[in-house]
Amino acid sequence: MRDLSIIIPAYNEERRISETLLSIAEWLDERGLDDEVIVVDDGSTDRTVEVVLSHTDRFRRLRVVESPRNIGKGHAVRQGMLVGTGRWRLFLDADNSTNVREFDRMLAAAAKEPIEPAVMIASVAAEGADVTVRQPGLRSFCGRLGNRIIQRLVLPGIEDSQRGFKVFTGEASDAIFRRCEADGWAFDVEALAFARALGYHILEVPVTWEHREDSRVRVGAYFTTLFEVVRIRQHVRSSAPSLPNMADRASQQPPTVVVHADPPVELSVASTDDSTIVV
Repeated sequence: MRDLSIIIPAYNEERRISETLLSIAEWLDERGLDDEVIVVDDGSTDRTVEVVLSHTDRFRRLRVVESPRNIGKGHAVRQGMLVGTGRWRLFLDADNSTNVREFDRMLAAAAKEPIEPAVMIASVAAEGADVTVRQPGLRSFCGRLGNRIIQRLVLPGIEDSQRGFKVFTGEASDAIFRRCEADGWAFDVEALAFARALGYHILEVPVTWEHREDSRVRVGAYFTTLFEVVRIRQHVRSSAPSLPNMADRASQQPPTVVVHADPPVELSVASTDDSTIVV
């Protein structure tokens, strides 16, 4: 099992994904990790795959998983998380709105927890977060309203469930994502709801985040997502009686991986449908 898998869902990202990949390559060059980067192309109609593969020489391992058509971000993330083999599995947005270096911040926060988290999620609502470029007013309003509804219906106490930067242990990733079904924008809610139902400890970590104007999320998607949240609530509730409680296993001390940072950081760590893997 590798130390870290980085999963990037991508749809028509030929103009932006190079910046993201180069920032990841630079960060990984500073670390002594057994890593892999997996880009899941969600049926792009542009040169996204070609652009990604042009950066192969910058990475120890860079793979592309191609979907046969545009299915949705949730489907893309799920494929990547289940294909990944890392003890930690991080997915982040192709637009680089949250830089991969925020992973270090998450590890530092996790080290202070009495129980090691199995899931760490980026948050702009937690104290200490820094939003360098804010969303336009209407989108910001819809986001805040949607979050309140999500908290009330599914995820009470989680202030920001929608940032595209989340980390799972390998065990948690396998247990959670093989149960998920949401292909659209609400996939985050479903993953976190199953994490809770399985008894995993979730840690919300403040990050630096920047709104990117060319975001794939349109205002109408917020309303579509809320309808999906209702379906997710029913799905998780109906699954709950048959779910094992993973809390005891998640709190056990797993092997340790040392990230070569300054200062060094210790990480305690615990079929792809019709997609095609391009090495």
